[in-house]
Amino acid sequence: QLGHDAIHTSLIAAAIGFALLCVFMIAIYRVPGVVATLSLIIYTTLVLFLVSVYDLTLTLPGIAGIILGIGMAVDANVIIYTRIREEIAAGKSVENSILAGYNKATSAIVDGNVTTLIAAIVLYIFGTGPVKGFATTLAVGNIVSIFTALVITKVIMKLLYNFGLTKPSMYGKTTHRRTYDILSIKKWTITVSIVLIVIGFITMGVQSALGNRALNFSLEFVGGSTTSFTFDKEYSQSEIENDIIPVIRDAAGITEVQQQKVQNSTKVSFKTTDLSLEQREAVEEAVTAKFPIEDGSIVETDTISSSVSSTMKKNAILSVILATIAMLIYIFARFRDIKFALAAVMALLQDVLVVITFYAVFRVPVGNTFIACMLTIVGYSINGTIIIFDRIREMLKSANSKTNITELVNSAITSTLTRNINTTITTLIMLVMLYILGVTSVKEFSLPLIVGIIVGFYSSVFLTSSFWYMLGGKNRGVIDEAVNKRKKAESIGKDG
Repeated sequence: QLGHDAIHTSLIAAAIGFALLCVFMIAIYRVPGVVATLSLIIYTTLVLFLVSVYDLTLTLPGIAGIILGIGMAVDANVIIYTRIREEIAAGKSVENSILAGYNKATSAIVDGNVTTLIAAIVLYIFGTGPVKGFATTLAVGNIVSIFTALVITKVIMKLLYNFGLTKPSMYGKTTHRRTYDILSIKKWTITVSIVLIVIGFITMGVQSALGNRALNFSLEFVGGSTTSFTFDKEYSQSEIENDIIPVIRDAAGITEVQQQKVQNSTKVSFKTTDLSLEQREAVEEAVTAKFPIEDGSIVETDTISSSVSSTMKKNAILSVILATIAMLIYIFARFRDIKFALAAVMALLQDVLVVITFYAVFRVPVGNTFIACMLTIVGYSINGTIIIFDRIREMLKSANSKTNITELVNSAITSTLTRNINTTITTLIMLVMLYILGVTSVKEFSLPLIVGIIVGFYSSVFLTSSFWYMLGGKNRGVIDEAVNKRKKAESIGKDG
């Protein structure tokens, strides 16, 4: 379905996006940016090698898994280098800053990747079709990401340092001179989310009342008609996409047309929504008038059923629910606080509902890639959330009876803000290039992802910590509990 042209343009987009991503990392992080570039090349090579060795079929959902993997690989580098710059700003030597940066970043990187890996395993076990393909490439990418971030980059960083790159100016430094009071606007940020979600439900209700489907379900979900033409010459994928399909859309008065070109043949099949007799005749007349068909051939029209069965839909929903529960359990186990887990799930629910609003309002086709888009957004968002929660957990360890928990949370958000912004930019670079250069099917896949990445950034920065704070994190008992745990650990250490 993608065709040679789609794959070709996607590879060009990926190459350009990757080059821009590397330039951005070097410009922002200097020597560590060079290390990130080398590690990303190694990461991409390893992932493609594993995909090739295990003969994994690359579908759009599978490509989504790789894109998310690259995003998380970049994110791991950003976390480490942000930590290194903070240590240099605190007055430590470059060598000690590198060691401290990796030590402090390890828990956040492991938690973020393991959470997503658990979700990928659950999705693979219970998912089918596109969900299983997404889970496979995501799991492969996660394992490789942890290895390259914590092992490969550390080796390269030490080598560069030993080769004489020892000046602090080559690494930069980060000083948080101002703490942003994010919690003070929590009512407004939550209100914005509620308004967007309500708009989505209203739009779906209005569409249903008008006799349309609540969402613009694609042919994979609802079936339709297929019309096949055997032309008098062979047309390229781009000619079919740019010249023939617009004619069919105008003649039938429809928006979605999928094409499938028969290899080494002049025959092309076009899949559309279910067409009436008048629409079929209009399509046949319009196409044959502008693109003559082969002598003796006939125009074939058939009715097709949906390729996404009800069982596949149920399995997709079930796998997502189970993956969310698994992530919730892991976050609770790691942070020892149900409030962290509940806040993370609330933010994920917000992300999904806001992106569904985008699908509803702009009538973006909902097909196989819809599931992959949602899973990608959830995986990206949970990673950003864990970074902030990890910083809150770290700050709670050094809290005392005089610590203001509101200031603590705002400080945690502020100190991770650079990471969230830079990771969002690097991920968007790849997706925007896919959208600009991609064919229609790739555009319909990348645009919701772009929206979802932005929504994920919004929820990670403005919502998750606010949810945790409102669920009880603001209470004095949180700090008291952290202080008691620290004292207990210290006493055990002395006894030992």
